[in-house]
Amino acid sequence: PLPTQLWPPVNARIGKPAPDFKAAAVVDGAFKEVKLSDYKGKINTPRKEGGLGPLNITLLADVTRRLSEDYGVLKTDEGTAYRGLIIIDGKGVLRQITVNNLPVGRSVDEALRLVQAFQYTDEHGEVCPAGWKPGSDTIKPNVDDSKEYFSKHN
Repeated sequence: PLPTQLWPPVNARIGKPAPDFKAAAVVDGAFKEVKLSDYKGKINTPRKEGGLGPLNITLLADVTRRLSEDYGVLKTDEGTAYRGLIIIDGKGVLRQITVNNLPVGRSVDEALRLVQAFQYTDEHGEVCPAGWKPGSDTIKPNVDDSKEYFSKHN
């Protein structure tokens, strides 16, 4: 039998450069080879309108299972991937990993909220608490100023 999956994954670390990859993908309806570095300097901004609308996403083919292994979503005993959500910023830094067992999907709303929160904290240097949404209060990252947030929310 194959060994069980190790957590955290060996190559992917939060706050560090995301492991690079090169893989076959479907881009705009055509097959193409893509690599993570193709996306450096870009990060998608969530729409301000409701709903997802038409999706224009790149679908990778991880035939060697190297991506799944590097990012900690490989279910080694079956050679399949768990349901993973990985957020990599425009600088190529790994910001978030969520891994669910196969019968449970991920939340698109939560993924968009996380991207918005990372963008907000990068721009403003403040902390977004759990459940934060654009326009909600944030926490100033020092003891004295953070008291303002906690006095309003306790």
